[in-house]
Amino acid sequence: MNRTAREGEEGMVRNEGISRKRFLAGAAAVGVAAATGSLVAPAPAANAAAGARRGLKHRGVCYTVGAGETPGTRWSTARMREDIRVIAEELHADSIEVTGDGVERLRSTSSEAAERGLHVWLQPTLGDHSEQEILDHLAETGRHAERLRRQGADVDFSVGCEFWLFVPGIVPGANGRERAENVAKGNFDWELMTQRLREFTGRAAAVGRSVFHGRLSYAAAQDETIENVDWNLFDIVGIDYYSHLPRRADYVRELRKYLRWGKPLAICEFGTCAYAGAPDTAGMGWNVVDHDKVPEEIIGDLVRSERTQAEYLLELLDAFESMGLYAAMAFEFVTPDAQHRRDEPRYDVDMASYSIVKPIKDRPDDPASDWHWEPKQAFHALAKAYERARR
Repeated sequence: MNRTAREGEEGMVRNEGISRKRFLAGAAAVGVAAATGSLVAPAPAANAAAGARRGLKHRGVCYTVGAGETPGTRWSTARMREDIRVIAEELHADSIEVTGDGVERLRSTSSEAAERGLHVWLQPTLGDHSEQEILDHLAETGRHAERLRRQGADVDFSVGCEFWLFVPGIVPGANGRERAENVAKGNFDWELMTQRLREFTGRAAAVGRSVFHGRLSYAAAQDETIENVDWNLFDIVGIDYYSHLPRRADYVRELRKYLRWGKPLAICEFGTCAYAGAPDTAGMGWNVVDHDKVPEEIIGDLVRSERTQAEYLLELLDAFESMGLYAAMAFEFVTPDAQHRRDEPRYDVDMASYSIVKPIKDRPDDPASDWHWEPKQAFHALAKAYERARR
C-alpha cells in the first residue's frame, strides 16, 4: 500500500506491536466463525500455462504521486519526469505502477511513463473520502487510462487498493487509523464488513469497466480470509505481497493458490525496509518511527542495512520469475518525506521506508529545504536483475 495508506494503520500497530501479517491473521480470526462457504468464490482449474512459463512478463516499481507533506517535498513535474527517465533508463524497468491520489498527478505521470515506452499499471488510491468521491476519482483516472490505451500505450488499470481498510463505511471508523484499530480490536460485524466490501468492490469494478476497456485489476491484501475478492470481476489477479519465508519453494507454494482463477497474477507491491530484521515484519517494517517527535525519531536501536533490503527484493523476485507471473512491482521508488540522515541514525527515517532510493535534504531541519535522492543497494540490485532479464 502507499505511504498515506500505511500511515492510516499507524495507530493500530503502535498499540498492538504486531506485524502486518499477524494483524491480518488476527483480524481474520475474529470473523472465522462467521465465514461460510458462500464467502469463497468457486475456483476454476489452475492456470497450468502460467505455472509452467518461466520469467516475469513485466518487471517494475511503484511510483506514488502525492501533494507532498512539506513545502520542500511538494509535487514537482520536473522531478517526476527525471524519476521516470531513471526508472526506464537506469533501473531498466519495463513497467511502472503509478499510484496515489490527485487525478492530474496520476494523468501526467502515467502519460510520461507511456511516452517513455513503459508498461503502465495505473492505480488511483484515494482514501478517507466518501464512496462517491472515490468512485468519481476512479472514473476520471480510468478515462485517462483508456485514452492512453487507445493511443497505443501498454496500460492496465487497477480500480484501487485494499478497500476494506481505506474506504469509509466498510469497517467502522472516521479514518484509516480508526478503522485499523476497530479491525484489530474486533469492533466490527464480520458478515456486514464482508458484504459491504464485496458491494463496493463490485461498484468499483463496474465503474472501471464503464470507462476503461483494457485489462482491469485490483490490489488485494494477500490474506484471502480478510479480503476474499471475486476475481471474476477482473482480468488480472492483483496481490500486495509481503511474506518472508525460508525458501523459494515456500513462496511458490503460497502464491500458487492465486493461480486457481486461471488468470494472470500480478504482484502489485513487494518490498521491505533498510534495516536488519525488516523482512520479518512482513509489511509493517515502517512501524518503527515516532512521528510525534520533532524531528521524527527511530524507535529502538535499529541497525541500518541496505543489504537486507536488497537481498529480500531479489529473493522474492527470484520466486516470481520462477513462476512466470504477469508482473511484479517493487514498493517503492522514492518516499520524499522519509529523509536519510547519514550521520544521525536516530533520525534516519529513510531506514524505515520501502523506497529503493534515499532522500537527502540540503538542510535537514528545514521543511522548505530542497532535496535530492541517491540510490540504495536495492536500486542497484534490481537494476542488474532487470537489465539481465531484458537482455
